Amino acid sequence: MNFKKWLGVAAAALATTSLAACGQGAGNDGDVVLRMAWWGSQTRHDATVAVIEMFEEQHPGITIEYEFFAPDGYWTAMNTRVASDDVWDIFQMGGNFQQYMDQILDLSPFINDGTIDVSRTNDSFLDTTRFEGKQVGISNGVNANGIAIDPAMFAAAGVAIPTEDWTWDDFTAAALQIHNRLGVYGSSALSDFIATTILITQSGANFFDPATNSTTLGFDDPSKLVPYFEMRRDLVQAGAFPDSGTLATITDIEGDLLVTGEAAMTWVASNQFPTVANAAGRDLLLLPLPRLSRAGDSGMGLTSSQMFSISSSSDHPEEAAKFISFFQNDEEANRILNGERGVPIMSHIRELLQQGADANLIAVYDFVDLAGRLDTRSGNPLESPNNAEIRDNFELLLERVVLGQLTPEEAAQQTFDFAEQVLARN
Repeated sequence: MNFKKWLGVAAAALATTSLAACGQGAGNDGDVVLRMAWWGSQTRHDATVAVIEMFEEQHPGITIEYEFFAPDGYWTAMNTRVASDDVWDIFQMGGNFQQYMDQILDLSPFINDGTIDVSRTNDSFLDTTRFEGKQVGISNGVNANGIAIDPAMFAAAGVAIPTEDWTWDDFTAAALQIHNRLGVYGSSALSDFIATTILITQSGANFFDPATNSTTLGFDDPSKLVPYFEMRRDLVQAGAFPDSGTLATITDIEGDLLVTGEAAMTWVASNQFPTVANAAGRDLLLLPLPRLSRAGDSGMGLTSSQMFSISSSSDHPEEAAKFISFFQNDEEANRILNGERGVPIMSHIRELLQQGADANLIAVYDFVDLAGRLDTRSGNPLESPNNAEIRDNFELLLERVVLGQLTPEEAAQQTFDFAEQVLARN
């Protein structure tokens, strides 16, 4: 066992205590030495180290020194390195990348000159890691929201399986008919605030304005919020959707009402679908989110689980870009990685990993392919820094609508006014 690999294995035992695991490549005279870091599980660590060693074998002039962490330890180390202006050459980033923009190199030149090969992906996937016209990283895995359904329940209730262009009216009608005929909930939990922001996207706007980095609202008509308030109120009052007390009993995705057979539909992120289907022990289907109209915008959006970025102060950005391209595109490397970070953005890697996969995982890959084709958004609107505060207020207003204490119109106006006031503080 070589010295670097021995250090990586020995330090891996410390990962559970949030200490870094390090691989110190001594390098040869004249070698380019890259430093790299990521967070994650032991499975991720082991696979990533194996890919690093594969890359080094194929690029004998490049050595990679690596550190890996539990999540909390990673951000502590990241902030320490930022303070000392000593960030790794290649580092893993999540949705909080905006606070590290000064440390992140725009990868667009390496894409344009072919150093990073993106020939087998498209802009929908690349947009998940673009910001203000800059390619801040290359996503290591993507996700999309959808609706999981029990086709047997649909059949028993005499409801046709929805097509990919189904509407929110179709969703409501299916939920009501299933409830009336089978006595179960038509739908389990929806991600209410996300669903509302998607409805705004489907109406041709954005909840938060990407042109202002999500510091202002992207729409000016509060009535766009009314339909969702109406739908949720009507479904709960009809008994086709669980009330807040029942929803509070769902503590994890494995205990969702679809899993327990008490509902025919539920909201899922695509990576959750295999867990839901396996927990249910029944054949389920994964569908795109409903639309406002059949011919309208799908509102589908891919999101990045995390990405690899390159330090703006790296002495070897081209070599770092070569590694990222290898990580994304090499088939043998991705057999080892096995999509653990999420659904890969390269089409040939998705096709590779589907070989031998079970039906539920294949459904996720097919769904992400579909989401990539249906994603027609302009840009990649980000959550506001005030997202949690605005969401919490929205959910309180939604509950008051369901209870009959507010009209949908009153709640829509109050949601709009509160969001404007919160964002104006920035």
